Amino acid sequence: MIRNGIVETDRAPAPLQLGANRFSPENRRRLSAPALRTFLAIADLWGLSEEQRRLMLGYPSRSTYHSWCRKAREHDAITLDVDVLTRISAVFGIHQALGVLFGSEHEGKEWLRTPHHALLFGGHPPLDLAANGTMDGLMLVRRFLDAARGGVYMPPNAADASFEPYEDSEILFQ
Repeated sequence: MIRNGIVETDRAPAPLQLGANRFSPENRRRLSAPALRTFLAIADLWGLSEEQRRLMLGYPSRSTYHSWCRKAREHDAITLDVDVLTRISAVFGIHQALGVLFGSEHEGKEWLRTPHHALLFGGHPPLDLAANGTMDGLMLVRRFLDAARGGVYMPPNAADASFEPYEDSEILFQ
C-alpha cells in the first residue's frame, strides 16, 4: 500500500543500525580468541612477518601482540577492541575471496605478493596495501577482491574462461 508517497508493507522495518550488544565486552570476549587464532593461521598460510601481522592488527606493541597470541593459543579469555576485530574480519574477507577466485591457496598467496597493475595498487603487491597499518588498506584490498568476485577488475579464472553463455532458447520456464 502507498500512503503519503511511502510504500508500506506488512514486514517489520529493518533496524537502522547494528544492535548495541554486537560491540559489548561479553560479545567481543566470546569472539576474540577464536578470531585471533584464525587470523594467526591465515597469517601463517600467507607467510606474514611479525611486523606485517602487527600492522594488520593496528600495530599493537610487540608485548601486547605476543600476550594476545599466547592467550588465544591457550584459550584464555581475551577481549580485543572493535577496531582489531574489524581488521581481523577484513582479513577473513580477503582470505575467503582468494579462495573463491583462485584454484589453490598457493595461487591466492601469489596474487597477494605479486605486483598488480590495477591503479589501486600502483604496481605494488596487494599485500603491501593490506599491511600498510591502516584500516583503509585492508578494506580496499577486501573490496577490490569482492568486486573481482563479481567479475570486475580481473580476467575470468580457469573454470570460467571456457564458459559459454546460455541462449534464450535454452532457458526453460516451467
